[in-house]
Amino acid sequence: MPGKRYYKPELDLLRFCAFLFVFFTHRMDLAPIDPVKYYWPYHISLVGVFGVPLFFFLSAFLITELLTQEQELYGRVSVKSFYIRRILRIWPLYFIFFFGMVLVTHLSDQFGTISPKTQLAFSLFSGNWYITFNNWLPSYPINPLWSISVEEQLYILIPLIIYFGGKRGLKIFSFIAILVAYLTIIYYARQPTNGFSGEWTNSFVQFQFFAAGILLAIYLKNWQPNWTITVRLIAFIGGVVSWLIASIVCKVHADAPHLSTIPEAITGWILILSGVILLFLSLYGTSVKYLPTPLVYLGRISYGLYVFHITIFYLVYHIFEGKLDAFSKLIGMQEWKNEIGFLIAFIITVMIATLSYNFFEKPFLKLKRRFTIILSRD
Repeated sequence: MPGKRYYKPELDLLRFCAFLFVFFTHRMDLAPIDPVKYYWPYHISLVGVFGVPLFFFLSAFLITELLTQEQELYGRVSVKSFYIRRILRIWPLYFIFFFGMVLVTHLSDQFGTISPKTQLAFSLFSGNWYITFNNWLPSYPINPLWSISVEEQLYILIPLIIYFGGKRGLKIFSFIAILVAYLTIIYYARQPTNGFSGEWTNSFVQFQFFAAGILLAIYLKNWQPNWTITVRLIAFIGGVVSWLIASIVCKVHADAPHLSTIPEAITGWILILSGVILLFLSLYGTSVKYLPTPLVYLGRISYGLYVFHITIFYLVYHIFEGKLDAFSKLIGMQEWKNEIGFLIAFIITVMIATLSYNFFEKPFLKLKRRFTIILSRD
């Protein structure tokens, strides 16, 4: 039977912020922003990619909270129940989308190709490693699924670590993960490249954000900042500024050229991590009265938003580019074509994610509750 409830609606709002950061970045893949003419919009959009580490941090923080509470209440964690919960939450949408795209690529050549090796890698949640060693995939819409592979790798490890090692095991794992992350970052910094390096999709690099989420969950011990809205706003802005410094000054990007020196790379990644923590603290503990309900809901459906958004961008900016151009001319706003496309893509993504959540994901979430021990928002 489920025990006490643990739900922080402000973290759903933060999930939506993380998605929105990524949404702004991925728009630039198909509708680039001129970095000279629009310097700050370009760079602010570019650092939106760091919304992915924010997702990682949040996942680790929440899972650590739930599993450590379970251990404290019942003296142990149910590894089996945890795996079933994660399967019911992640796998249905992931596999229906992935193999739906496999089918689409067989029926049309407009969505690239998905090789048998790619299918195997993504079926085994090692898609990020496949991209790390082979570059981005020719089927553009499935590229974002690399991050779900990284999350699934954490989900395999974390209940086992708690089961056998408790909080001490989590601390040891986290400090080792951070050390390995920065050794890997140094490895890449010693081999600067003008092209794709594989650093961004490397699990060893990204596990630092999981580690930070785990450690913060352990060391906060239910403490949360009692800050004014002004201080929270300053912390939020400080997080984004940290990302901008990492990107502009330290030259740490996602799949853009990696030309940082070792000091720049280390400083840049520390700034990215610091930005993630500042963004988290800026919302953590915020009173419900300051949380816009529609945005909290969008955070609740952020998994679907993330899975579908890049496909919608691809449809709007590539497949139906001519129709977007014609519509922009019709309303006399051709110079704003890309911004109109952005708005259309956002609305469609929200609509599809809402339908997915209510009519496809919810039945699995209801089934998931049978294996829930500490109730969360699902």
